[in-house]
Amino acid sequence: MANCAFIGLGVMGYPMAGYLCQNGHDVRVWNRTKEKAIGWAKQYGGIAADTITDAVQGCDLVFACVGDDPDVRAIAAPAFETMQPGAVFIDHTTASAALARELSVEASIRKLGFIDAPVSGGQAGAEAGQLTIMCGGTADDFAKVEPVMACYAKATTLMGEAGAGQLTKMVNQICIAGVVQGLAEGLHFARRAGLDGEKVIEAISKGAAQSWQMENRYKTMLQGEFNFGFAVDWMRKDLRITLEEARHNGASLPVAALVDQFYAEVQALGGKRWDTSSLIARLERKAN
Repeated sequence: MANCAFIGLGVMGYPMAGYLCQNGHDVRVWNRTKEKAIGWAKQYGGIAADTITDAVQGCDLVFACVGDDPDVRAIAAPAFETMQPGAVFIDHTTASAALARELSVEASIRKLGFIDAPVSGGQAGAEAGQLTIMCGGTADDFAKVEPVMACYAKATTLMGEAGAGQLTKMVNQICIAGVVQGLAEGLHFARRAGLDGEKVIEAISKGAAQSWQMENRYKTMLQGEFNFGFAVDWMRKDLRITLEEARHNGASLPVAALVDQFYAEVQALGGKRWDTSSLIARLERKAN
């Protein structure tokens, strides 16, 4: 069993940290909103720390799941100053590959390990302990953290050196953006053509059009309900990071760039906190 710290108790981090406790690890948590950390401690039996320093002191593994590059930098600084040599910092935030490489170098100087480990599976996957984790870092550090991450993961893969996990998550978001837009257009077309959306999905979902998005989101999309997971604001953040990386490596991402613009329109409709399937709302609004 490991002594762990978990920093960031959002919709993803809260259940992930809980699974660590439920699997017998000693866990101290820190969150910007102290009340949430206290509530988590009451629910799972871990400790709510007053500061990041208190949370990471003496820990073997320090997990983080926050918002964006600046948030990761803000917590990594006090954590790195406090962590003991040989401890590993695991960043579950979807952030830039450049930041992962930067923090990996800083960690190495301090004789710490670093793994960038963005996740896929959304809130539902975190709550079920069934996340997919894409990692960047050394094989030795990965070997230390993989058995512990298995508490809340169904699949964990070391993709390469620092930054490779973040790059793989970018691929994940590129693919999702195109799939969700395609599903939104298909359902929108079916409705305008006078077809029964339920029957359409029944007919096509066993063939080549099938996807996780289709199986899990088509009903709520048809009902105009968008409170089921990953928010548009966060998807736009991920696509921004992805498109910035593409400008550096020369990749052409016309669909991802277009869908990012569509999500901007969803935000303008008031859908900042709607889930990503809300692309259909934009199409329905335009048609009316």
